Order: sequence, then structure tokens, then C-alpha cells
Amino acid sequence: MTSTETLPHAVGPGAPKAAAVLDVVIPVYNEEADLGPCVRRLHQHLRESFPYPFRITVADNASTDATPQVAEALAAELAGVEVLRLAEKGRGRALKQAWSASDAPVLAYMDVDLSTDLNALLPLVAPLLSGHSEVSIGTRLARGARVVRGPKREFISRSYNRILRTALSANFSDAQCGFKAIRKDVAEQLLPLVEDTGWFFDTELLVLAQRSGLRIHEVPVDWIDDPDSRVDIVATAVADLRGIARLGRAFVTGKVPVAALRSRLGRAPLVEGVPAGMLPQLLRFGAIGVLSTVAFLVLYALLRPQLGAQAANFVALLTTAIANTALNRRLTFAVRGGGGAVRHHLQGLLLFALGLALNSAALLALGWAAPAHSHVTELGVLILANAVTTLLRFVLMRVWVFRQHSTELS
Repeated sequence: MTSTETLPHAVGPGAPKAAAVLDVVIPVYNEEADLGPCVRRLHQHLRESFPYPFRITVADNASTDATPQVAEALAAELAGVEVLRLAEKGRGRALKQAWSASDAPVLAYMDVDLSTDLNALLPLVAPLLSGHSEVSIGTRLARGARVVRGPKREFISRSYNRILRTALSANFSDAQCGFKAIRKDVAEQLLPLVEDTGWFFDTELLVLAQRSGLRIHEVPVDWIDDPDSRVDIVATAVADLRGIARLGRAFVTGKVPVAALRSRLGRAPLVEGVPAGMLPQLLRFGAIGVLSTVAFLVLYALLRPQLGAQAANFVALLTTAIANTALNRRLTFAVRGGGGAVRHHLQGLLLFALGLALNSAALLALGWAAPAHSHVTELGVLILANAVTTLLRFVLMRVWVFRQHSTELS
């Protein structure tokens, strides 16, 4: 016995049953009052403005009121409306089952309260239909979005997305907006890896998509908060934090096969043998390295007459190392916000110690081999030592300091 039951329905009288290009899933639990107005409004909008065949799937996850009867009546009344019933609760479970069972090339979902303006639906799915992007999300936090909601929910939403950026290096702006779409071929690869069956489902799917190198298109939306929302904020927040911790562990331990996913999804490195993201990172790191070396040589030349070779080397190298770490954190590895900044800079100081040891050893070796060497020779030796240090810094930053950020840029 399975936990799901699909209820097929005939479409409206005399209506042709063309293969759906878009399948919009509406997950519901005890929504007997809102379901009818939602589906009728969405159906009318799609019929009037969407240029391709569509389907609306009501995914009822174990409702105990009259929601199943309302859904069946809507399916009998409106062409292209179908019902999927599940015996267990869980929005993520409902979406995973509905998307897995659908044959439409583009899959979407929206909340039953229709808080998001439906005029954003076509812009949401257009990049997927064209093949430009693999995942598309509505966002209430990007420039151009217009949002009406209370300060409490605004604070919670922004705090949650900041946590995602810090803990999981999320580059998307809004994980929780109930307005998303994904290509079917991509969903087939990602859905089996999504473990959450509740509200964290969206976040987990998006993080997997980002780590797999997929393009996530964002659509700023007009959004009005539903004051009758039944979401338990505290319970959901606790579950989300647990999900973040679980997902973080999965990436660290290699439980999630990111490299294999990239290969299957056609997002493997452009140059064979070169890890994803390394080439653009190397170019940015190299440019910063050149600037750091020039700054180091200028500081060293200015300080050497007063401090001597070793002290001038220490001060110049420490100053440029701190600036180098900050610039690479922001530009090379695209780390946003202050999360992890202290740890990154402490690790950067350890790299500074490595560079200091190499430079100091080079100066000592030069003094032993050629006591009467010129300043030009001394600078040349330091340039060579800095080049070796820069190479080591890049490798260690990529595999240690900014490890979780290293494969996300392409």
C-alpha cells in the first residue's frame, strides 16, 4: 500500500486534452474555504494570459475537512485541473510527489493564499521555457519587489536568508517565497536528494541547485501577507535550523554528490580537469595578488631604511596580507556579509605566517650567499618568494579557508 493516491479526472466537456507544458501545483492542508477562489482565479489567469497548455494540480496532503471534496468538484468543473491526494502531511512531501508524477516539462508551485501577484507567473517560467535557466524563484527581498507585511515577518524572513548566506553560502535572495518553478529534467535529478518533507524543502532544493552549478533566475514580486496564515513560526524556524545543520554536514562529509550532479546536469567544469569555478577565481586572485605584491614592495622599500630588512618585511607583509584576505573573501570567493569573517581572517593570519617564514628564509639565504647584495637583488628575491607564497595562498584559500565557497562560482 502506498502513501499516495492519484485521482484522475476528466477535463471539462468537449475540451481538448493537450499535453501540459506547465504544471502548477498547489499544496493544501485543510483549505476548504480558500481553495475554490484560488484555483478559479489561477485558472482564469492562465487561460487568459499563458500561451501554452497548462495543468493545475491540487496536492492535498491529508486534509481532514472538506478540502478533498472541494478539489474534486473543481477538477470536474475546470479543464486541466487534477487532484493528487496524500495520506501524510508535509508540504515538501506533497510537492515532491506531485512534481515526480508530472509529465510537464516545467513544474511550478504557489501557495493557496495567492499572496504573490499572478502577473509574475509568466516571467517566472519564461526563462525555463527558453532553456536559459533551470530554476526560477519569486523574491520579496530583491530590488523591485513590493511587499506588504508586518515587521515581525519581515525581520524573520531577512534573518533566515542571512543565516542561509552565512551557513550555506546561499546566493539567492529569498528561499521562502511560495512561488517557484523548476525544469522537469532538473527536478528528476535533484528531488531524490531532497530529504525534507516540510517547509525546509524549498531551501534544500535551492541549495542543491546552486551547488550543482544551475542557474537560478529571480523575479521580484508584488506580495501581500496573508494575515490568516497558519504557519507555526517557532516550530518552522527550529526545523529550518536543523535542516541547515543537516545540509551543511552533508556537504562537508561529501554525502551530497555535487561533482556527479554537475556532470549529470551538464554543469561540469568547462575545462576538463579544472574544478568548477577555479578559472575565474584564479584570474581574480591573480589580479589581487599583483596589487598586493606591488603594495608590499612599496611598503618594504619605504620601511627598510628605518626598520631593516626583516622588520620591514614583517610589517609590509602583515599589512598586505590582511588586505589580501579581505579582498579575496569579497571578490574571489564572493562571501557576503560578516558571517565567518573573524575565522577567515584568523586563517588568513596563519597564511601570513607561512608567507613570512618563506620571505624571511629567502632573505636569510640571500644574506648568507651574497652578503654584499644590492637592493635590486633583494627585491627580486622577495618577488620570487611572494610568487611562491601567492600560489600556496590560493591553494590553501580554496581548499581550506573558503572551501565551501570554492565551487559555487562559474
